[in-house]
Amino acid sequence: MRITGISAVTFALLFSAVNANGQETLKPFKDRLFAYPQTLEERDGGAYLKVDYRELRDINERDAVPERRAKRQYVDLAGRRATKSAQLETPAGALNYQYAGKTSNARFITIYIHGKGGNAKQGVNDHSFGGNFNRIKMLMLKNNGLYLSPDAGDFAQSDIAKIEALIGQAAANSPSAKIVLACGSAGGAVCYALADQNNIAQRLDGIALLGSFWNDALFASAAGKRKVSLYIAHGSHDTVFDIQQVESFYARARSNGLPVRMVRFETGTHGTPIRMIDWRAAINWMLSQ
Repeated sequence: MRITGISAVTFALLFSAVNANGQETLKPFKDRLFAYPQTLEERDGGAYLKVDYRELRDINERDAVPERRAKRQYVDLAGRRATKSAQLETPAGALNYQYAGKTSNARFITIYIHGKGGNAKQGVNDHSFGGNFNRIKMLMLKNNGLYLSPDAGDFAQSDIAKIEALIGQAAANSPSAKIVLACGSAGGAVCYALADQNNIAQRLDGIALLGSFWNDALFASAAGKRKVSLYIAHGSHDTVFDIQQVESFYARARSNGLPVRMVRFETGTHGTPIRMIDWRAAINWMLSQ
């Protein structure tokens, strides 16, 4: 959607509390810094976006130390101070996780699942990925929300059971919260598994796949039957999960009636979606469906 005759700031203020469908939305936080660059192609009524991505601009000009430390304006140190470590005892064993925000009566809950070789600390690193994890923490903090980053291990059944228990606890403590599950890379295995758990699926308001793989089992899952919103972000030069396969999955999701949006970062690689996803735009879209 293009905004004409009204400033972006005025538009954000007008729609900071509810969207057109009357759903609650996240209020702005550093929107100009984290907004998507130029749209190169838009189709399917805005459901598919091809976005301009340039390494020199989106990494080298954004980071003080490329791929290691974002420039100061992209990071709010309140997010770092609010981050805490915790452990949850579950029937499947102990789960280590990181969190920031309200542990009860939260309005929004976002859970991030890391990829292969990652851990709970990846999802709370304020300075990596251009400061984008700091932004999602701050969005939750400023909107009375909760951000969770659990250790997903090797995505074994026991790992998934532990995360299921964590989400169940968070949902019980915040029964009115809107819940979004975001999975990076191979962590998509957790998203797909939890999507078919009735106790989780009935509370989900959105699933985000960031540089992840495709799985048509989602369509017949508990979340698929509820038509939970699906947000796909992928780099066109991803050498781990082929972009053409991801685009075909997007098309099949549409044909199966899922509310789905895809953002293709042109020339982006495997880690690009984690760096470049506009968390506020993505979550607000998922909540609007």
